[in-house]
Amino acid sequence: MSLTALFIDLAARLQSPEFLHAARHPGHPTAFTRRRKLPLPSLVALMLSGMRMSIQAELDTFFGHLAGQAQLLRMVSEQAFAQARAKLSLTAIASLNDWLVTHAEQHGFVPRWGGLRLVAADASTVRFGLRAARLTHAALPEQILFGLFLPGAELMLATSLHGIKDCGERQMLVQHLDRLSSDDLLLLDRGYPSSWLVALLNERAISFCMRVEKAGNGGFACVRAFLRAGLDEQIVTLNAPSRRDAADYEFTCAPQKVRLVRHVAPNGKVRVLMTNLFDAVRFPAAAFGDLYHKRWRIEEAFKRLKGRLNLEHVSGLSQQAVVQDVDAKIMCDNLQTLAALTAHDQADLRTVDRINHAYAHTALKPAMPALLLGKQVAKHLRAVLKLLEKHTYLHRENQSKPRKSRPKPHKFMTQKPC
Repeated sequence: MSLTALFIDLAARLQSPEFLHAARHPGHPTAFTRRRKLPLPSLVALMLSGMRMSIQAELDTFFGHLAGQAQLLRMVSEQAFAQARAKLSLTAIASLNDWLVTHAEQHGFVPRWGGLRLVAADASTVRFGLRAARLTHAALPEQILFGLFLPGAELMLATSLHGIKDCGERQMLVQHLDRLSSDDLLLLDRGYPSSWLVALLNERAISFCMRVEKAGNGGFACVRAFLRAGLDEQIVTLNAPSRRDAADYEFTCAPQKVRLVRHVAPNGKVRVLMTNLFDAVRFPAAAFGDLYHKRWRIEEAFKRLKGRLNLEHVSGLSQQAVVQDVDAKIMCDNLQTLAALTAHDQADLRTVDRINHAYAHTALKPAMPALLLGKQVAKHLRAVLKLLEKHTYLHRENQSKPRKSRPKPHKFMTQKPC
């Protein structure tokens, strides 16, 4: 693994003509051509550093760190930032995250399970700290964030924002299926199973593992029969989905053969997992319990983004600004993850020790301007990794910490850190 090489390549990407062309907003074809105090690489690097405070505080901190001094440095106003950000393409940072994940795989950061890349899918409600605005494309204060997550690498593969009533989570997943291949294993919770989704995944040769048991008479009849039989595993056939679903999602309307696996959780609760991995030698039934548990990492990722990176505190009122802020904080979290993984591999730790991911943001924040703009990358990264190696915690397997039922702390925009 070479995180230094990855940051050097990322800095070169930010300053490349290809990224300049792709990052321009279609409405501003000549943007970022003149020499400004806030050029495109600095603008993107600022957003990727994890903006949690007020815009002016973030700007002054960014340029202070870039100059290598502890004091804040006033170089650019927040009005200049808003004007520059309006000229940035809606997909610029998302495409940069695609580049990052692809290169992270090439550098060996993404492990495999049975030769397959694990991908967890889920969605979470986000409530942005917005105020009333008279904008043509003002952002909605409450939206759904859908994500594809790589549990083994702790990297967010892709995300999208949706209105509360736009579509269901299954439809959100369908919109992202082109990102998956036959080398991926999709992990899904109880909100996703349906006969048409199983048929669609089989049609596209995408492996999956989804939890399917439901209380009472809900769910599949074959799953209820499987539970009553008390078997450890069984191959069953689902009824063919409707012709309308087959026509809408373009798959063959036919009965689907699946494998059911019983798993008993440490608390004694019985789960039923459905999969299209039929090779009992390569994928034994006993391995599916731990496999499904890996899906929980996307829940932790959403919690980390909302809590530590203040995902719901955005720097603008338009939908464009909200999308850019969400994409930037997701990529910022990915960069922190890569730093934590590298520090863990380089440190001489016990098997029960883990690098404190929460500290990664604090350690990386001062170095991000230099790292993303290609200034003494090896020196700054070496210092960051040494700091991360000293901040660990004890990891306990199968430890359960049920959530307490309480209101979520959604703050107003005026309550951001300053």
